Order: sequence, then structure tokens, then C-alpha cells
Amino acid sequence: IMLLTDPEVESSLLISSDEGATYQKYRLNFYIHSLLFHPKQEDWILAYSQDQKLFSSVEFGRRWLLLHEGVAPNRFYWSMMGSGREPDLVHLEAKTVDGHAQYITCKMQNCSEAIRSKPFPGYIDHNSLIVQDDYVFVQLTSGGRPHYYVSYRRNAFAQMKLPKYSLPKDMHVISTDENQVFAAVQEWNQNDTYNLYISDTRGVYFTLALENVKSSQGLEGNVMIDLYEVAGIKGMFLANKKIDNQVKTFITYNKGRDWSLLQAPDTDLRGNPIHCLLPYCSLHLHLKVSENPYTSGNIASRDTAPSIIVASGNIGTELSDNDISMFVSSDAGNTWRQIFEEEHSVLYLDQGGVLVAMKYLDQGGVLVAMKHTSLPIRHLWLSFDEGRSWSKYSFTSLPLFVDGVLGEPGEETLIMTVFGHFSHRSEWQLVKVDYKSIFDRRCAEEDYRPWQLHSQGEACIMGAKRIYRKRKSEKKCMQGKYAGAMTSEPCVCTEADFDCDYGYERHSNGQCLPAFWYNPSSLSKDCSLGQSYLNSTGYRKVVSNNCTDGVRERYTAKPQQCPGKAPQGLRIITSDGKLTAEQGHNVTFLVQLEEGDLQRSLIQVDFGDGIAVSYANLSSTEDGIKHIYQNVGIFRVTVLVENSLGSDNAVLYLHVTCPLEHVHLSLPFVTTKNKEVNATAVLWPSQVGTLTYVWWFGNNTEPLITLEGSITFTFSVEGMNTRNTILQDTKTIAVYEQFQSLRLSFSPNLDDYNPDIPEWRRDISRVVKRALVEVTGISSKHILVAVLPGLPTSAELFILPYQDATGENKRTAADLEQISETLIQKLNQNLVHFELKPGVRILVHAAHLTAAPLVDLTPSHSGSAMLMLLSVVFVGLAVFVIYKFKRKIPGLNIYAQMQNEKDQEMVSPVSQRESIPNVPQSELMSPEQLVDEKLEVQPIG
Repeated sequence: IMLLTDPEVESSLLISSDEGATYQKYRLNFYIHSLLFHPKQEDWILAYSQDQKLFSSVEFGRRWLLLHEGVAPNRFYWSMMGSGREPDLVHLEAKTVDGHAQYITCKMQNCSEAIRSKPFPGYIDHNSLIVQDDYVFVQLTSGGRPHYYVSYRRNAFAQMKLPKYSLPKDMHVISTDENQVFAAVQEWNQNDTYNLYISDTRGVYFTLALENVKSSQGLEGNVMIDLYEVAGIKGMFLANKKIDNQVKTFITYNKGRDWSLLQAPDTDLRGNPIHCLLPYCSLHLHLKVSENPYTSGNIASRDTAPSIIVASGNIGTELSDNDISMFVSSDAGNTWRQIFEEEHSVLYLDQGGVLVAMKYLDQGGVLVAMKHTSLPIRHLWLSFDEGRSWSKYSFTSLPLFVDGVLGEPGEETLIMTVFGHFSHRSEWQLVKVDYKSIFDRRCAEEDYRPWQLHSQGEACIMGAKRIYRKRKSEKKCMQGKYAGAMTSEPCVCTEADFDCDYGYERHSNGQCLPAFWYNPSSLSKDCSLGQSYLNSTGYRKVVSNNCTDGVRERYTAKPQQCPGKAPQGLRIITSDGKLTAEQGHNVTFLVQLEEGDLQRSLIQVDFGDGIAVSYANLSSTEDGIKHIYQNVGIFRVTVLVENSLGSDNAVLYLHVTCPLEHVHLSLPFVTTKNKEVNATAVLWPSQVGTLTYVWWFGNNTEPLITLEGSITFTFSVEGMNTRNTILQDTKTIAVYEQFQSLRLSFSPNLDDYNPDIPEWRRDISRVVKRALVEVTGISSKHILVAVLPGLPTSAELFILPYQDATGENKRTAADLEQISETLIQKLNQNLVHFELKPGVRILVHAAHLTAAPLVDLTPSHSGSAMLMLLSVVFVGLAVFVIYKFKRKIPGLNIYAQMQNEKDQEMVSPVSQRESIPNVPQSELMSPEQLVDEKLEVQPIG
């Protein structure tokens, strides 16, 4: 037994090795904030101090060693992997000297700089490290969005893949049992609810398990999610889901693949019938677990009593804080009984053979019930038949105000300790209650009966039939050591044993179909010709499901040879992501392909300084292509990748500079007031590329900017300060003799799922185009759809005069008019629609009221109509951030104005007197009609 003294009096530990008969005091030179005991080694402890230092002890607190300083609160863990290797390894999140957070591992007896390791490259977000079973999780925010990374079995970290548009604001790891991650994610459009996601074995790819689970704020501001994992039965969870502002309790037996409401009891405590018909009425439970180990939560279950669940709740249409009663299930949630009309704290003793109830507390194996009350109590209630009947027992001669109850650790324990005080002025009292005397014998084999786990009669749960051994309710004997499931027999695989794979969603007919944003063929993008990849069927078996044969072969992903593809989506970037480099230093270029095989392609790189290289395979470029620039300037780096099926090219503009090390201002020492003086900036080194000079005169706070290093003026100079960054953008321009356009609108419910980001608009554009082609039969070459930024969601439909490669079969104005009429007719008949997700159907309409005529069928246009469709203009922008001035500078007549994303997405005018509303150029995806006219713009200053 370990006791901590009151820190306001002294900092000491009281340790007893004889069940509290005697105690020995050990003084500490730090104040303990929290303790973390090793799950296997009972003498190993981590202590976290109030000044954020972490200490370790291998002698049950008798001696301590400082492990690390600046440790984040509650972000230190013992290493507990399935293999049990390195039990003395400690994982912690520590603050660096410059205030960043870092993930560190070290031995509990030595955490020196030479010994510790840093498994995650770089810094992580503060208070984001989680170590749980075989998994390590960290968070890293970039671009205003959090990104989550996972390491499985301490291997390299990989970014966690949620459905594309979940766009999480917050994530909590709920469970990592059975080599699978259960996570709660608050998405961009949620405030008081979370969605539940479940992963593959590595914890990388996640699919939706349940939407809109209720959440609330804890006492310390922490997030409480209404989800409870039932102990003793893998894959069984209870969750409170919000549906139309009502909260209802659901249960799953297969890790979220299927959910159902709870059947209410048939009768109340007095035997009166309860009329409660699913789905209009059901049992709802409070699922909060107490963070205080000495007090009770609203629900309890134990590994050693897999069939017994005790919880507080109510019967009706929704979860309520009124009319709360206590309920128990003896068959793993299939049926329930009311046991108390008021909230009680229930504990398990003897593997659930005894339930102890007090009027308000927690813990258990025997059920112990104590009534929640501010009045002192002398009695508690015991049940030996899984809560069917209760007996009253006295545990103290004087009434005790009960503050908490702690069950003795161990499977065979029949001991509990009650904490309390006899009066509000008295000291704390500890009452140890031993229930052994209640039993006169240990249970024999004939005292048990078999019990089969099931879900409303379905015996195959998680692919197996499990039979447990339960004590007969009429037998009053002590159970002793828990034996686990008596037998387990695998079931034949059915469709119910398979969940939807990543990128797929389950529809009302039970089929798993690709989500609107997912392209199943993307699985082969990173695949090399001659290799193979797993081609998903849209299904994946629920992890830890033990079924065999049946439909397993049909639903399991199949190995498939990687297809040969023409190179597409070529990119060239620098290894550090920057578009600047220093003269005389190595620059590493990385070549990336979205589709195609670099290993079997010819790669040609022109560095723009007269040097070019070629590679016949990827092996030479796996670590990047290195090059040293000997001169300063802006260099156009081009890369060409080609194979027998086609080719692709990409361009990058690199600004090579020589760092300016010194500047000297040349001025006369004395001059006449108001007389012009020449000032010259002398640089070293002298050849450093294009520079911008910022001059301040006297006390004037508005500077003058020049591109020359000399200036004439009449005042003294204060100094200068500049900083520059480089940006680059790409646009594509396509030119047509004529085209037509139409504004589209959508069902209002689409706005609820619109995060207003370019990727979403591109994906919806593609889905709408596909729907139009399917309904009208018009060739996709004639249709281009661009969803526009902002709300309400709208889009621009372009009818294009596509012609084949020979230049023949070009559409006339009359052809375009006929295509337009066909499209408008189908849109007005509400025949164009798509399914955004299961149960969410979106209609596409032709907008009738617009600010300008969007469908133009008159032949009176003169001149060419230019439509800016994808993106192609390479723009290298040198942005010089100059502080303390915001007006146009005299003498500088060349400038660039950056606008936000929406303002950049423009369509060129149709004529001098008519214009088309803004179209997002970087999002339009069309292909074949592009005229190869490229405009290259370089900054002058």
C-alpha cells in the first residue's frame, strides 16, 4: 500500500508491505502530481512532478531517479507491446529549449542525450503523443490542418488516411484492441458530436463505423465521448448517437459494422409490464466512466465477468437526465432488468459472482451496490445471482460518509476498501471489507453451466461461436480463478463478417460502392510494371474476425499485376520544398509521378544552366537528383519522362542566390543641408543576383524602394530590413472559336457537406459531369463542369466544340445549341442526380435567374471566345515583405498583386460587352482540347 502525504504539509510517501499494519515514511525532494505504475512489474513507477519533471523508481517509490525535464502532462508511457520486449522503455513527449514538442524514448534508468532516441522525425504538436498497445500516434499541424501519424509495432510512421473530406478538427483514440484502431473524429462541420472510424491492422486506412456520437466537456475541459467498450467481449461497444436532436443508445457486437437499439425490460422493479416497442421506444444508458478510481461511473463491466453489464439510464424515446434507474444485463446486452430506482455505485467481486451496490460509487466482480447520497450509511447491498435479488449487509458500526471505494486488485479477490469519514470534521477512515466469510466452499464443476454468447439469437459473433462457463444463479460458492471462454468454434464467413474497405461506402442494398471522391484504380498508381498489388473488392474482413471459408474468397482483395501506363501527373520539386537555393551548394530534385512507372521510363532533366542529365531507371533517382549551380539567377528546370505508352513533362523555376553577407553604405561624412547627396550600397559578395533596396530618409517611416544600388537624396539614412519568399503557381489556357455555358444549382442539402476547398469542388465537378453523360448520352468530350467557390453551392456547365485529332467532325454553333437544349431538358425534368453518400441524394438543376446571360445562342458574337480551363501559366513570384508601409511606392511601376483563391479563379471575357462569372481554373479538368500556348512570367523586383 502506498499513501501520499498532503503536499501543503510535506512531500513524502508512506509505504506498507504488510497490508497496512505498519508504514514507513520516505521523504521526497519533489512534489508528486501523478503516478504511473508499470502494468507488469509491480515495483516500477513513473512519477510526474508539479514542475513537469519525470522521475522513475524500481523500488516501489523508496528511491527515485530524475528521468527528464519539461515533460508534457500525461504524455509519458510504459512500453507495452504484444511481444513484451523492452519493458523498461519509456515513451514521453518533451519540450525542447526553443519551445517545440518532441517524441522521445529512453530507458527508465538512463535518459541521457546519448541514450535517448527520437522515433518521429522533426517536431510534433504539443500534447499529441499517444502510446497504446502496438501503436504510437502523433499529430502535426501544417497549413492550418492537423495531420495524424501512426507507427504500428514501432515501425516507421505513416500518415493516417481518413475519408478524403472528413477534414478532422479533433481526434481521440478510443481503442487499440485486437490489432485495430477505433478512433473518434470531430469533422469540419461538427460541434458537439464525433464520428467513429475503424482502421485496418496497421492503423493507416480508416472507414466510418458510426456518425454523430454525442460528446461533452469534462470537469477539466477535456472531451468526453459517449462511447463505451464492454470488457470481456472483443468487438462489443455501446454508443449514444444524436439523431434529430435526440440522443439514443446503440450497441454493436462486431466493432461497429452493425448497430442496433437496446430492447427495454419487459417489466419494472415491481413486476409491472413496460410497454416499449422498438424503434419508437428503447433503453438508453449513460456511458460516462469516472476518471476518479475511487468513485463510480455510470456503467461498469469486467473482463472476468463477460456477460454482466451494469449501467444507469432510462426507458423512452431518448436519453434523459430525469427518472434515472439502474439496469443490469446478464447476457451481454441482449436483455436488461431494472435493479434500483435510484443511481447506485456497483462493484464486481469474485468475477461477477458477487455484485456490491452502494448509494453512489463503482468497481466490481461481486456486484456491490451503494446508494448515492450525502447522508452517512452503514449498509450495502449484495447480489449472488447477477442482480436478480439483493441482500442487505452492514459494513461499519457507525454511519460513514462514503467518499470512495477501491476494489482489491487480483482475479480471486473478495476484498474492498471503503474511504470515508464519520463526520465533516473527522479524519478520513479506511474500512477494509472482506467477503470470504460469506462463502463456506469453493465452486465445483457441477456448480457451473454453459452460456453461449449471442446477438439477438445470432450465435456467430466476430466469426466464431463462443461458449462461456457461468456459475448457476442458485449456487452460493466462491469462484476463484477465471478460466475464460470454455470453447470457441469458427463460423463460415458471410457478408456480415466483412466491412467496407477504405474509399467505399455501404448503401441501402448492403453493397459497398466507391465513394464519390475515390478512384479504385488509384491503388495501382504507385505500382511498377512487373510487380503486383492487392486489388480491393470493396470489402475487408473485420479485423480479429475468425470466420473461415464461405464468401471469404469472393470478398478478399486479389493480387493483380501492375498495369503499364503512360506517365501522368509528373512533378518536380526540391527535397526541402523550397524554390530557392544557394550558389555552390547541392540542390536535390525529386521527380514524382501520379501514374506510370519511373523504373521503366526514360527520365531527362535539364537544369537550365546548360547542363542536362538522363536516367534509364529510377534507381539513380531514389535519393533525388543532385546538382550544383555555379551562377546566380532564375533557372528554368524541366523534366521529361517517357515510355512506350506516352510522355509527360514538368517545369520548376529555381531562384539561385549568393547569400548577402555584408552591406556598406557609402556617404560623405559632412554635407550641406538640403543639398543633394549620392548614396551607394556596396555589397559583398558583389554578385548576388536581383536585389531590392529599401531606403529610409531621416525619421520618415515610409521608405523608397529601388532596384538600383545608388540613390540621390537630401536626408540621412536610417537603415534597411528585408525578407523574401518565393511562390510558384501553374495555370492552363485553352482557346475556342465558340462555346456555350449554363449555370447549375443543387439540392440545398449539398451545402451541408461542402467544405469549400478546391479538391472537393474538383471531385464534385467530376461526379456531376459523369451524371450528365449518363443521362443525356452526350460525349464527355463536349462537357466540362466547374463547381464554383462559396455557398450556396453552384457550378458552371460548359458545352465545348470538341474536334478529333484529324481536325474533322468539329461541332458547329447549331450543334452546340442542340446539345444545350438536350442538357436543359434533362435538367428541368430532374433526371440529373447523384448519390453523395449512402442516403444523401443530390439533384442538379439549371439555374433560371442569373446576373448575366449564361446560355448564349445568338450568332452576333464577333472575335474569338477564350475559355480559361485548367491551369498552365507558370508564375514565379518573388514576394518581398516590407514592414510599416502600405501605399504605392513612387518610382516602382512594376508590381504584382496577390489575390485570394477565389479571386484567382477567373474566366476571360466572352466579348467586350459580355462576361462569364468566375470559374475556378485550377480545378477544371479537361484534357484533350487544350491549345498549347504557354505564358511564362518572371518577377522583375
